[in-house]
Amino acid sequence: MEVLASSATASSCPHFVISNLYKNPTSASMAASPQVLQRKHAPVRIVEARAKAPLMCLKTTYLKRPINYVRYSKLKKKLRLKKYAGSLHKVISCSEKIGRHAFVRFVVGLMVVMSVSVSVSESPSWALTEENLLFLEAWRMIDRAYVDKSFNGQSWFRYRENALRNEPMNTREETYMAIKKMLATLEDPFTRFLEPEKLKSLRSGTQGALTGIGLSIGYPTKFDRSPAGLVVISASPGGPANRAGILSGDVILAIDDTSTETMGIYDAAERLQGSEGSSVKLTVRSGPEIKHLDLMREKVSLNPVTSRLCAVPASGKDSLRIGYIKLTSFNQNASGAVKEAINTLRSNNVNAFVLDLRDNSGGLFPEGIEIAKIWLDKGVIVYICDSRGVRDIYDTDGSKAVAPSEPLAVLVNKGTASASEILAGALKDNKRAVLFGEPTFGKGKIQSVFELSDGSGLVVTVARYETPAHTDIDKVGVVPDHPLPTSFPKDEEAFCNCLQDPASACNKVELFAR
Repeated sequence: MEVLASSATASSCPHFVISNLYKNPTSASMAASPQVLQRKHAPVRIVEARAKAPLMCLKTTYLKRPINYVRYSKLKKKLRLKKYAGSLHKVISCSEKIGRHAFVRFVVGLMVVMSVSVSVSESPSWALTEENLLFLEAWRMIDRAYVDKSFNGQSWFRYRENALRNEPMNTREETYMAIKKMLATLEDPFTRFLEPEKLKSLRSGTQGALTGIGLSIGYPTKFDRSPAGLVVISASPGGPANRAGILSGDVILAIDDTSTETMGIYDAAERLQGSEGSSVKLTVRSGPEIKHLDLMREKVSLNPVTSRLCAVPASGKDSLRIGYIKLTSFNQNASGAVKEAINTLRSNNVNAFVLDLRDNSGGLFPEGIEIAKIWLDKGVIVYICDSRGVRDIYDTDGSKAVAPSEPLAVLVNKGTASASEILAGALKDNKRAVLFGEPTFGKGKIQSVFELSDGSGLVVTVARYETPAHTDIDKVGVVPDHPLPTSFPKDEEAFCNCLQDPASACNKVELFAR
């Protein structure tokens, strides 16, 4: 998820009024023409002249005769319409009052088609307040950036008009509620509103630190058979949840005695976070077992990379030296940390790598792209798509490659999500790596963060993505090449120890058969 800053200026008076364009010619007010907001285009001048046409062709009640040509010529010069006067003279008929009425109606229709704003009053229909402008700023960001241009099958412009008329926006809290209500109509759990303090918290999480219990959560997928609750995608290594034994795939049934059956993931995330030293109660289903846990929040360090050299003894000169790299998140330090780990392991003469993406719930989209470039010498990394098809292509020419040739095995599970799936899909489809494990989580959409003018923000689904083989993994996941045994170790120390045991699960899996 890329953090972006953007603002927009809302337009005033988002509609126009047409009224009193024609008045009775016998009234004293006949000489007053309607106000027309002119544009630079010549046809608008014609419209203005035609709106004033009754002055040229009406039979007056005083003279009882048509206006003579001399008077018409003077009026033509006054209106500065020499080029169009001839056509006006032909079009305007003075013989019948009915024709005059029909002509004015034609002018009104023409003005509507040309979207010329006409009003008999200089003031707009309503005055936009500061709160209205903030709402319009949020509306315009969704209008420009949201991936689904049908906006969940509704008229987005009509929603704006109705909201400005009907939704209370007298205070900042009411405006925030109106924005949340607007976003709810999209029925997209990943597009949401963030108050200023929550936007700051989100940014701190992508920068490497967060206060909470170290859990990444998501909605149940079609692979989960849980009737209710929120699914644990991953638990940060060494965090409170990890130490309490919470595993990927466990289901959170309640937070502080509040059921999660109808709770959104971002509402749940806010409840799990809090001040350092405070506690939170969880009810968790782990397999058939129900656990009641009381965890203390702490500052969870999001160091994204751990690595280790694993030497596998073998007869002769063909001993295997494997560089194990575990990537736990895609924060702004991730790509640099991966490069550093590769260079350190290479200095120890590794001849193969294992990249462990299990329980990595994703993070910053650009970091996923940069890490893919580290491993690839060339090729497409990901296709960015919208409702009309492919919108953008991210690829690499090999200029940023660090380790494009050594044998590479990638480990994934159902806790591998979002940016992790982009990386895994790119390495698999480009035949750079062999994937081991189970199908990944299946989050195939990309969000961007936009800051509003008052410091609040919007997280907006801006695109979906496809792997280089044009596979849409949303709600399906990346399917690995080979499974892993359930006993396969999940940390670097256990992995190295497992490799050194000839009878272990690690040696039953041919990670580098190619």
